[in-house]
Amino acid sequence: MRWFRRSRSTDPRDAPDPRTPWPEQDVPADPEAAAEAFWRRWRELLPDISAALGEGEPQRAETLLCEEVARLHPDLQFSLDRGQRSIYALVVSGQEDPALRPYTDAWKAAAPPDDAIWEYHDSVPPVPDPTEVTVNLAGHRIALADVRVVAQVDEIERVVDVAVHHPGLAELEEPARAAMTFLPLDATLGERLAAERLRRVETAVAEPDGTIGLLELRDLVRELAGDVGGPD
Repeated sequence: MRWFRRSRSTDPRDAPDPRTPWPEQDVPADPEAAAEAFWRRWRELLPDISAALGEGEPQRAETLLCEEVARLHPDLQFSLDRGQRSIYALVVSGQEDPALRPYTDAWKAAAPPDDAIWEYHDSVPPVPDPTEVTVNLAGHRIALADVRVVAQVDEIERVVDVAVHHPGLAELEEPARAAMTFLPLDATLGERLAAERLRRVETAVAEPDGTIGLLELRDLVRELAGDVGGPD
């Protein structure tokens, strides 16, 4: 998955006076109206987006969408991925920023129904089976099947504290180690459930006692959230 936001031009002719700060991008006052405008443009752009993806040029499709997502809200990110039930998935995410939630909620509420070609997500969904995923990170191939987690449940707050271990963590530099701590959790739970139910997340370079696998963690957290069946 690659995340995109609209970037500023790198053409030096477009650069402002260096003494002048970059202007703030407009934020729509009405999330519902902005969402409806997005979906109107989506219908107009869909033939070109489909053609770009069909021709193996996802960057062309991403370029078409950058401006439209920024018009919905300049701080939103998006990705075009393989779908779980459809061929493609469009994911628009506010990275669980509460200030962006009205915009992603409105976007999802106004979205067309999923069909055989497209499905739509307002946060990063979990992968069907994280234990089948292998990540290429900092020159290492890391199988998520080897991730082990210690999970401590706070029954009163209905949240979980976790420590994440993988045998390859000791070989990673700190930035990659931090990424490898959170990536399995998002892949297992999805962005929203992880943000809602994981309170403290730690890295365990040495494997601690009492660990469970990622699928066991998913079952535990979903049961805690009252979402035993998982997402629709």
